[in-house]
Amino acid sequence: MNGELNGKYVLVTGAGAGIGLGIARACVKAGARVIGASLHAAEEQAVTQAGAIFVKADVGDPQAIHDMISTVRQRFGRLDGLVNNAGVTIQKPFEDMSLDELDLLWRVNQRSVFLVTQAALPLMTGGGSVINLSSNHARATLAGYEMYAATKGAISAMTRAMAWSLGPSGIRVNALCPGLTRTEAIAGLIAKDPALETHFLQAHATGIYNTVEDVAELAVFLLSDRAKALSGSEVLADQGMSARLGAF
Repeated sequence: MNGELNGKYVLVTGAGAGIGLGIARACVKAGARVIGASLHAAEEQAVTQAGAIFVKADVGDPQAIHDMISTVRQRFGRLDGLVNNAGVTIQKPFEDMSLDELDLLWRVNQRSVFLVTQAALPLMTGGGSVINLSSNHARATLAGYEMYAATKGAISAMTRAMAWSLGPSGIRVNALCPGLTRTEAIAGLIAKDPALETHFLQAHATGIYNTVEDVAELAVFLLSDRAKALSGSEVLADQGMSARLGAF
């Protein structure tokens, strides 16, 4: 993976922790210059320690998106890769989901993918690769995830159309759909309830589940020239979790 992204300039949203931070770190390791955007100023140190440039940005706010892209233009002058990773997860009983929560999921998970990519296009005149972080919830989900699953399904559908809209400009667009991944949040849940680890392992065909690095390596591949055959694709990375007839 070292050198695979040499000479490329990449923007990763939601880069302060979890999968986004892992992708930023992997892109730097692969030779890219990276701007990592996060809503939380407290995550600046993690981003800079990964070797990326930190930008504070709320991708749910169109003005903040404009300011973020202006910073990218000033620092890089162009973009070769965009990873729309920023997102929120809300799981609660169907009847208890509020309108504010629905709007938050739509604004951050779905609308931001459209607006950030649209704003970044003038910097991608030389072509490039866009990765939209979807989820295995776009295909197989659970009670309480109705709106989260809907936004991820919309990202996957939007990706297919974007591939055709941006293809003539030399831009490939793919959806990366991770399953359960051992982020800081998941590790924290296991620390509180160690029995979850066995449950999580049994839910996967391979008997293991993703590390952040597993997902990040796929992102580097999709950003690289090795993935030139892929556009409009969904890369499902969930260790077989959603392949099971769970109710059987």
